Amino acid sequence: MFRAILPSLLAALGCAAAGARDAATDAPTCELVPAGRFGPAGTVKVRAETVVSGLEAPWALAFLPGGDLLVTERPGRVRLVRAGRLAPAPVVAVEVSSRSESGLLGMALAKDFASSRRFFLYFTTSESGRDVNRLASYLLAADGASARPEKVLLDGIPAERYHDGGRVKVGPDGMVYVGTGDAGVPPAAQRPESLSGKILRVAPDGAIPQDNPHPGSPVWAMGLRNVEAFDWRPDGALVIADHGPSGELGRRGHDRVVVATKGANLGWPDAFGCGARPGMTPPLLSFTDAAPPGGGALYTGDAVPAWKGSFFVGTLGSRHLHRVVLDAKDPDRLARHEVYFAGEPPGGLGRVRDVATGPDGALWVTTSNCDGRGTCPPEKDRIVRVVP
Repeated sequence: MFRAILPSLLAALGCAAAGARDAATDAPTCELVPAGRFGPAGTVKVRAETVVSGLEAPWALAFLPGGDLLVTERPGRVRLVRAGRLAPAPVVAVEVSSRSESGLLGMALAKDFASSRRFFLYFTTSESGRDVNRLASYLLAADGASARPEKVLLDGIPAERYHDGGRVKVGPDGMVYVGTGDAGVPPAAQRPESLSGKILRVAPDGAIPQDNPHPGSPVWAMGLRNVEAFDWRPDGALVIADHGPSGELGRRGHDRVVVATKGANLGWPDAFGCGARPGMTPPLLSFTDAAPPGGGALYTGDAVPAWKGSFFVGTLGSRHLHRVVLDAKDPDRLARHEVYFAGEPPGGLGRVRDVATGPDGALWVTTSNCDGRGTCPPEKDRIVRVVP
C-alpha cells in the first residue's frame, strides 16, 4: 500500500527523483535540487565578452536587421547600440511607474519588422491613480534613432511592485506572447478571466486569435506566478522558467522549469516546486533555494556547438547562467543541467536578466546589477556575448 501512495505523496511534497516517471501517467517527473546548490559546474569552456556597458537595469534585447541592437532600461528608456557603441540619447522615453520589479520591461520585434518597423513594449504605467501593465506597439524610424507609439494592444494588466511579469516575445506563428505575474494575488493565476499569472497571446494588432484555447480571451496558459523566461522548442511547445514563492502561503524558493502546450495549467498556487495536481502540467526541474529566473532562451546558434538546443536561463538572486538540457529522445524529460558564470564579477556576471541567441550565433545576456538588488559597479550594467 505504501508503494501505491508514494508517488502522490512525493508530488504533494514537491519531491521526485531525476529521470523517474509517474507510474500512473508515464509522465517524466521532476528533479528537485537540494538547498545550498543549483547544479554542477558547466563543462563547456566559454568566456564572457562585454559588448557595451553604461546601462541602468537593462531588461530586454532586440536585434535589428543590419546589425543594430535595441535594449530596454527599466526606468523607461529604449536605447540603441550601433557599431558596438551605446547611443547617448534614448530612441524613445516611455513614461513608466518604476518601483522595484515594475517599469519598462519586455520588448520584441514584429515578425515583419523589416517592412513594418513595428516593435512591442510591455511597461508599467499609472492610470487613474493605480498602476497597470500595458502592451503597446511602436514604430521605429528609418534611421533607428527614434520611435513613436502606434497602438495599445493590451491594457489594464494587473501590476504590482513585485510579481510583475513582463517578458514579450513574438512566436514562430507571428503572434505576440506576454508573460505576466500574479501581481501579489496568487489565486488570480487560476482564474481564466484574469490576465494575472498567465502567458497571453494576441495578434500584432491586438486582436484575439481565433485559435486561442479560450474563445475571446488572450490567455494561452495559466497557473504561473511570475513569468520572465520562455522560448519555443522546434515542435512549438514552450519551455518556461517561472518564479517560485517568496513567503506567500508559507512557501519560499522552488523556481520551476516546465514544458507547456496551448491551454496548459502550470499549477500556481495550488502546486509549487516539483508538485503537481491532476490536470496540471508538472515541471521538469525545481530549485529548493530561490534562483529566481530572469530571461530565458533556447540556444539556436553555432558559436558554441555543444550548447545547441539547450534552454538557458539567467538567474538573479543566485547570480549565474543556467543551462537546461532536454532529453534528445524525449524532450519532455530533463537530461541534465549545469551552472555557468556563478558569482559576482570579475569571475561571474552577477545578476543576469535577459538571455537571447544573437544573429552572430553567440548567446547574449544582460546584467541586472544596477536594479537596486545587486552591487552596481562603476561601469554600470552590461550587454555580454558568451563565446568559446
